[in-house]
Amino acid sequence: MDADVRWTFARLRDEARRAARALMASGVGPGERVGIWAPNIWEWVVAALGTYAAGAAVVPVNTRFKGAEAAYVLDKAGARLLFTVDGFLGTDYPQMLASAGIPPALREIVVMRGEPGSSAAGFGDFLDRADGADEAERAARAGAVTAADIGHVMFTSGTTGKPKGAMLVHGAVCRTYRTWAEVVGLREGDRYLIVNPFFHSFGLQAGILACLTAGATMIPHPVFDVASVMERISEERITVLPGPPTIYRMILDHPDLESFDMSTLRLAVTGAAPVPVSLISEMRARLGFGTVLTGYGLTESTGVATMCRHDDAPETVSTTSGRAIDGVEVKVAGPDGAEMPRGSPGEIVVRGYNVMAGYIDDPEQTAEAVDSDGWLHTGDVGVMDAAGYIDITDRIKDVFITGGFNVYPAEVEEMMLDHPGIGQVAVVGVPDDRLGEVGYAFVVPAPGADPSELAGEAVQAWCRNRMANYKAPRHTELTDELPRNPGGKVLKYELRRRAVGTRLGGRRLAPARSARR
Repeated sequence: MDADVRWTFARLRDEARRAARALMASGVGPGERVGIWAPNIWEWVVAALGTYAAGAAVVPVNTRFKGAEAAYVLDKAGARLLFTVDGFLGTDYPQMLASAGIPPALREIVVMRGEPGSSAAGFGDFLDRADGADEAERAARAGAVTAADIGHVMFTSGTTGKPKGAMLVHGAVCRTYRTWAEVVGLREGDRYLIVNPFFHSFGLQAGILACLTAGATMIPHPVFDVASVMERISEERITVLPGPPTIYRMILDHPDLESFDMSTLRLAVTGAAPVPVSLISEMRARLGFGTVLTGYGLTESTGVATMCRHDDAPETVSTTSGRAIDGVEVKVAGPDGAEMPRGSPGEIVVRGYNVMAGYIDDPEQTAEAVDSDGWLHTGDVGVMDAAGYIDITDRIKDVFITGGFNVYPAEVEEMMLDHPGIGQVAVVGVPDDRLGEVGYAFVVPAPGADPSELAGEAVQAWCRNRMANYKAPRHTELTDELPRNPGGKVLKYELRRRAVGTRLGGRRLAPARSARR
């Protein structure tokens, strides 16, 4: 349900089939890709389910992306059609894309909400095309989809700085989120407020698809705002509210918390950042959650690899990322690939049905990520205890997490080098009370550049205009040079120590953990 749109599952099925026929009438064929660049609205759900039923794959696009970022993802995926919106938070998505350059494979844009303009179709007009495709043909198209077919191309960045599209197959997605729903205890009749964005695996797969698997009512929420979320919890009698730890902390800290009825809440699933034991205790005592669970995964593992269980103690939920889900192997490996003794650190590697089919059009990066024995190398360092529970302690890669979103410094650095006044730049993550971690950029001015134009908020404002807000560094520091080793590699551990000391007055801080789902 979304605002005044309240449908039964049968009605949703019919609308999805209608969208599938409209896609077929629009020339979208089996195996082609369809982009969706929009917030959490009912049209997103219909467009995605219609895409699956038409035998095509969904390419979710981050709503925080600027035009060039979205264009790159759509071009790399070879998206045939794009569903988007105009006017969300004052943003004209079609115009941003047009300014960046429409990818050559993208033959049509459909505006689901807002003014479509002369170069795009409105969603209503698009759906009317369904009359041009036969229902029997639509059923045959859907029936021809197999478990091994690509259902999602979900983009994640790597240390090269360019986003990579992980190809996820239908069979893995369905099995993973059937398991996810069973482990967390999502059940028929639950009312699930989906605040996690649909473009993320936490919103699409652990949201839309998990609700369909369990028979739970999905209630999309387009923009997280504490007051509006608390109102919807009360009004809609919400029972399930997954999200990163940040949202629960913000709810608990809201001055009007006691005036809202939170009594219906029973299940929270969190991750993507460290979860203090005290937060879990508060969530249970003050928000009424009977169950709070955490887990770990990454896009390349279909979003899930390990999960805590219902009967785990709060300390286990807080200090570990759980153990492997059924049918999946997880181990801590040394440099030679051999399993490390329990309690010893090493790289977390994953093998099983949930591992991606590969990166789209990128066999070299695929081979780097998934070895010849089928192990997915996560780039995360952790330890495993005797019971198989893992604790993520560090990162091999430089990724840090801002408000639940992974930020890849190499990508940010590459974009920042487009600034005419920046000669060199290195970005690291530093702790932040509200967002977990934020970017801290060390900038070496280009020869002849005016340092005053790079000081203070100037570079940060420039970045916010050219990249998703969560990627933009919150702090910048001008420096004459970047520390490097004899081989010329930037010593980021030294910069990180320097940034933490500058930002937080040298307070001793625990090391940041890796991404949890």
